[in-house]
Amino acid sequence: MTSRLNKQLKIAPYIYISPYFILFFVFSLYPILYSIYISFTDWNGSGEKTFIGFENYVQLFGDKNFWLSLWNSSIIFLMYVPLMLFLGLIFASMLNSNWMVGKGFFRMALFVPNFVSVVAVSFVFVLLLNTQNGLFNNVLRNIGLIDNPIPWLESPWWARISVSIMVLYRWLGYNMLLLMTGLQNISKDLYEAAYVDGATKIKSFFFITIPLVKKMLLFCTVLSTIGTFSLFTEPFILTQGGPLNSTLTPVLMLYTESFQNFNFGYASSIAVCFFILMMTVSLIQMRVFDDKE
Repeated sequence: MTSRLNKQLKIAPYIYISPYFILFFVFSLYPILYSIYISFTDWNGSGEKTFIGFENYVQLFGDKNFWLSLWNSSIIFLMYVPLMLFLGLIFASMLNSNWMVGKGFFRMALFVPNFVSVVAVSFVFVLLLNTQNGLFNNVLRNIGLIDNPIPWLESPWWARISVSIMVLYRWLGYNMLLLMTGLQNISKDLYEAAYVDGATKIKSFFFITIPLVKKMLLFCTVLSTIGTFSLFTEPFILTQGGPLNSTLTPVLMLYTESFQNFNFGYASSIAVCFFILMMTVSLIQMRVFDDKE
């Protein structure tokens, strides 16, 4: 009786955690393994799959659009991430200060864009960025900054800027809250000691605040990298990846190959390479945040 009870007690923990592993296998591991298998085939979504080895990968690495999608994502990243982190740190510092009033209102106002439907916001931005009748061009023209309307969605570089503006609008508040958690962990005694030594607020910001939130800044940078290369809704609704594929991203390319060209084998090879890229970024993140002290 005792041995049977001990056996049941040993098995019980595995039974309790088995639902997690079952769900993980069904919804995560199996789709990944199946996508890897599909990437070695020629398949249009129906009918038989034809095994073609590494042909999809050879085609992918020779596809200019794939490298262009990575280039576009890198450009968009450089356009908005430094500004987003700078503004996020400034706003976080203001909301973390003692003199700021209405902190709850401003915190909510900055965070609202993060949980509003990105599809709805994208359609609003299409109207705002309209070349002839958009609010952006009308305001800039009325205050005398431009004479001719800016082709926000019709020029390659302006299209990238437009996508960057929307992503900045959407994720600024989220990153601000992350940085605020880092600021709240900084002891006030450090600022008081710096003030006694004659340091100005600007010096305290650069020599105390930034060094002590460096890890959180790196964390936000890694998240922004993954988010930028995963962009889909914004470029899809704003520009459909154009003009001239200037806002094409890896995920948008994957969608096009899957549901427009019905080339699921090739799309799976894109997904596998994208998965490896994101895994690499995650490993870099783990390496960066590895505390050796």
